[in-house]
Amino acid sequence: MRQRHILFGAAVAAFLAAAPVPAFAQSADEWSMPRTVWGHPDLQGYWTSSTYTPLQRPESLGDQAFLSEEELAAANEILTAEGVDPLRARSYLAGATEEERLERTQQTQENIHYDNSIWLRENQPRRLAMRRTSLIVDPPNGRIPPLIPSAREREALRRAESRWLTTNISPQSFDSHETRTLQERCLVWRHEGPPMLPPSYNDLMQILQTEHYVVVMQEMRENDARIIPLDGRPHLPGSMREWSGDSRGRWEGDTLVVESINFNDKVHFNGSSTGLHVVERFTRVDDENIRYEFTVTDPTTWVQPWSVEYPLMKREGPLYEYACHEGNYDARHILEVARNLDKAAAAAADGEGSR
Repeated sequence: MRQRHILFGAAVAAFLAAAPVPAFAQSADEWSMPRTVWGHPDLQGYWTSSTYTPLQRPESLGDQAFLSEEELAAANEILTAEGVDPLRARSYLAGATEEERLERTQQTQENIHYDNSIWLRENQPRRLAMRRTSLIVDPPNGRIPPLIPSAREREALRRAESRWLTTNISPQSFDSHETRTLQERCLVWRHEGPPMLPPSYNDLMQILQTEHYVVVMQEMRENDARIIPLDGRPHLPGSMREWSGDSRGRWEGDTLVVESINFNDKVHFNGSSTGLHVVERFTRVDDENIRYEFTVTDPTTWVQPWSVEYPLMKREGPLYEYACHEGNYDARHILEVARNLDKAAAAAADGEGSR
């Protein structure tokens, strides 16, 4: 495995030189903010959140908030090589040793349904988009704050019922379509937001602007594009709850600030309640990057608010239509397979009992 990565080193080094990691460091003398005809910063275009940087800092990194430039270059040499599995490599930084990190870039026999290294590879291979060791910038430890006691009880109940989950739990339940995940049922993706997180793949988004609205349209989404009013209108009444909450935007200097509330009781971002309050910030920092930040607050869930920051990087379009699984046929097929497995297990048990 080590020899394989050495063979790709020269080619990858050339790629790294041609595609530097965004640093948010262009000086005002070198760059001026592009603006719309009505004077707002121009955020329009196609952008990607592609990065292997984990949401939470791996415990093995302790208090290390940043990689050195040398560590970043070495990691990206490995992560952009051919044959890397973009799904498994998401946990690359969590490896405690070099050997373990390399192992985390390879697809295993247990999780193959197609060759991830081919079908999920992008024209510009995914990499660590910044030196930070986590997307979380506050608290300083780069970890999601602890749940308060009542939130732990609420989360345990959700898991026991195995309903309205965004990700699978173990053991999985195949009793009904309602015990399958929201993502599997094509209702909402965890990364869609608000707040938005980098997805595993299909990470392109398009931003459109008018004087009174901003539209954020993600490639892999189950809901309509987010149409964010900027005209100062109040939020919807608290009785009106949405999968993506209710968003209102405003400009603070050259930063677009978007506040979202009124999430329904079926969406729980990392354990949140319907009291989730999200504040997002979009700041264009140069021709190629938007600094995206968010802070989530929910006193009925976490002991304190927490914040994330990462770059949205310029890409060429177009944005292709995403269909999840068309017609929801997969839900039926999943349950049919589960019932057949139940029958096979029952028949095997009867056979053992008759001996």
